[in-house]
Amino acid sequence: MSYNTNENPFASTHSLDTNPFDDPAPQSNAEARRLEELRQREADLERRERELSQKADNIRKHGKNNWPPFFPLIFHSIPEEIPDASQPLITRLYQLWLVLLGTLILNMIACIFILIAGSSDGGRDVGASIGYLFTISALSFLLWYRPIYNGYMKEQALYYYLYFFFGGFHLLFSVYMIIGVPSTGSAGFIQMIQMFVGHHWAAAVLSLVATIGWIVQGVGNAFYYRQIYSHHTAAGHTMEKAKTELASHGAKAYFTRG
Repeated sequence: MSYNTNENPFASTHSLDTNPFDDPAPQSNAEARRLEELRQREADLERRERELSQKADNIRKHGKNNWPPFFPLIFHSIPEEIPDASQPLITRLYQLWLVLLGTLILNMIACIFILIAGSSDGGRDVGASIGYLFTISALSFLLWYRPIYNGYMKEQALYYYLYFFFGGFHLLFSVYMIIGVPSTGSAGFIQMIQMFVGHHWAAAVLSLVATIGWIVQGVGNAFYYRQIYSHHTAAGHTMEKAKTELASHGAKAYFTRG
């Protein structure tokens, strides 16, 4: 075997023309996707940290509960708790609940003027309207508005079924109040016509405004009731899921956040 005696044993096999600082070969597509997923996760974690920090600052400034403003009992913040895509819907439902509250107040005032106008059923109308103001305002918030608020916040089937049951009952109650049968506590359509016919203008105008209020909040709630049902169906919520959630979390889930 012959050896080349002229070959330099210390010579490098790498060309000196190669730049050692050149970028390495491009990464494979799989590795690039993995890095992109990691960057997205980091961005999501940073966003969640910012949101938690903002919530913590809000709690330090205003306390954990912020609603109702005059006597905070619960925490209510659509921008902080409801997903961006669902915020407009929940905002409209909250506005409709406020319309309901205003209508209950107007309905009570109209019933007082109906009593002053000499209606034989005026006393019963006033008593029932006062009862409605306190019971319907509280129950409507707790039994259909708050469940759908929690439903969109937590996306759990149980809250949707609570909303459908009590929200459906509220739609029937709205129709009942629009009709305005005397002695039922409603200054609705029938009472309004009687006041106009009797030339009791103050009672008639107040009854007209109250009737419009019942119609606005009733039609609005019916519209969103159908929209929420479509979302509920598309999301795949079932009664079995609702039963499982009730068994897992119990009634306390209604009062907890997140």
